[in-house]
Amino acid sequence: MAPKKSTIVLNVEQFIKDVEVRPAIWNRNFHCNKAFLEQMWDELSTEHSLPSEVYVLDDGGEVDLDLGNYERFLDITLHRDNNITTGKIYKLVIEKERTGEYLGKTVQVVPHITDAIQEWVERVAENPVHGTSKPDVCVVELGGTIGDIEGMPFVEAFRQFQFRVKRENFCVAHVSLVPSPRSTGEPKTKPTQSSVRELRGFGLSPDLIVCRSEKPIGLEVKEKISNFCHVAPGQVICIHDLSSIYHVPLLMEQNGVIEFLNERLQLNIQPRKREKCLQQWKDLAHRSETLRKEVVIAVVGKYTKLEDSYASVVKSLQHASLAAGYKLNLKFIEACHLEQATRDNAPSKYHEAWHLLVNCDGVLVPGGFGSRGMEGKIIACHFCRKKKIPFLGICLGLQAAVIEYARNVLNLKDANTTENDTSTANPVVIDMPEHHTGIMGGTMRLGKRTTYFSDEYSTIKQLYGNPKTIDERHRHRYEVNPDYVPQLEKHGMKFVGYDESKRRMEIIELKDHPYYVATQYHPEYLSRPLKPSPPFLGFILASVKRLNNYIARGCRLSPRQLSDASSDEEEVNVGNIFKNLKINGKLSPVTIPNNLQLNGHISSGASTSASDSDCNTTTVHLNGHIENGYVEIGALNKDITSVSMLS
Repeated sequence: MAPKKSTIVLNVEQFIKDVEVRPAIWNRNFHCNKAFLEQMWDELSTEHSLPSEVYVLDDGGEVDLDLGNYERFLDITLHRDNNITTGKIYKLVIEKERTGEYLGKTVQVVPHITDAIQEWVERVAENPVHGTSKPDVCVVELGGTIGDIEGMPFVEAFRQFQFRVKRENFCVAHVSLVPSPRSTGEPKTKPTQSSVRELRGFGLSPDLIVCRSEKPIGLEVKEKISNFCHVAPGQVICIHDLSSIYHVPLLMEQNGVIEFLNERLQLNIQPRKREKCLQQWKDLAHRSETLRKEVVIAVVGKYTKLEDSYASVVKSLQHASLAAGYKLNLKFIEACHLEQATRDNAPSKYHEAWHLLVNCDGVLVPGGFGSRGMEGKIIACHFCRKKKIPFLGICLGLQAAVIEYARNVLNLKDANTTENDTSTANPVVIDMPEHHTGIMGGTMRLGKRTTYFSDEYSTIKQLYGNPKTIDERHRHRYEVNPDYVPQLEKHGMKFVGYDESKRRMEIIELKDHPYYVATQYHPEYLSRPLKPSPPFLGFILASVKRLNNYIARGCRLSPRQLSDASSDEEEVNVGNIFKNLKINGKLSPVTIPNNLQLNGHISSGASTSASDSDCNTTTVHLNGHIENGYVEIGALNKDITSVSMLS
């Protein structure tokens, strides 16, 4: 009898072993083979083992990546209580019942669960998220789909909440998809009508309906939604797919969202303050659209089939690329595809992975857990170190870099991490005292911790502004074995950052390399669109060969770098212009670039020479901007009378 299409295999790993023992029987009965099952097992064990990124907050809270989006866009600091889950609410209610707070009453969803949700929101809304002042507005995202059983207690809680806080303090924005079938191209409003009808049936009426669509919807569609959903046409907002996410705040502002909320919630937002805030987003959105030059970055990871696994890393790279004036071209490389085993079993994947690696401008090795792909990450670290490719390692990336260095520089061929080999003779990476092998949850080193810089000069320290300490967020179970640190430093690996005990290594850096930096912490969690993370910014600048110039300018980007307004040939380092210019009697013939004028009379791009008398009163004018009241012009043998800027 032929197998049904709905057959489900629960134990795929055991199924593969059975196929190996009796392949003919399995192939005849199930019409599949071992290769197909191995592919399915690989997808189950990799793609579905980490659905999305775990975002870490200052206090060590492990939350959904949506909290990271709120932190990045609003530039605020959230806490674990900002993440409300059904499990937390039920646990809170059960604990209250156990301590007798309900006086023996039967605990029910209404009112006990719904009251707990409302009290949680009111309590958390008072917590500062920026400085010490209390927030003016609390945004609550009720995830899922209206009608889902998981969200019903929350819907009922907010139905009650609107009367608790009064109408002028409560606003509902309902987000709905407006699909446009390719066959007709006509936007369909039925899904929106249905969801709004169900939402109103639960006692919540939307004040704003935000329609997500592939293309902009017309006025007729808005009026139709308005008529059937009991809202004014101006309260129907369309957010269609845009070229950059940074255009979304501007699109919402164009649709009058700020005016509506300002009036609805009586916020009294000052126009000047609003314009100043929006101008930053306008500049960022404009910059993202006008960039022409590209930087190619390879991410060598374990979970590349699902890009959300590295959401914060990708966002941080985008922030740094925009700040540097480059468009990010991201290439994901499956770490195990760089290994010798892949070359033997799947040569095409092996050569494709190496082709991507050798043609990138920089390589980033992100965090992760487990043994799969570890050797591929170590190979990537070795490639970057030997070929002088800019490299940034994060968490497991630092551990891979240390293992690679121990194997190939210290000649400890069996160096490894105890996570993958508990019996290794040279455990250069070991588990921490906090780690408990039997309990996985909450046993990592989590949250914001202080890192102390060493006194010696380091590139990463300069990128942070030359401080003595920094605070960054952590999430790891393993760390560099302090017993091997002296030996590693003796052979050239510098540990420039560590904790207060100087036993836990936080940052490594290699000298005589364009940029070889790895951090045990996760700098991506504190990166912001308008304030990129220093390790990521240094990494991108090194990848485009501008890091040295950036540090020489006091870690400031030039206006030319920010705007990307000129080609590489037009970018002029003032120090290089004058390094061969001698003013001790005679001025050697020199080619004047487009943005340099001598004595105010030299035309753009001209070649000239000056007499002895000319050299005594040389005035150099540079088009552009002057920062902090001076211009760095390199070492001269004679003082220049004046240096001024043309606006």
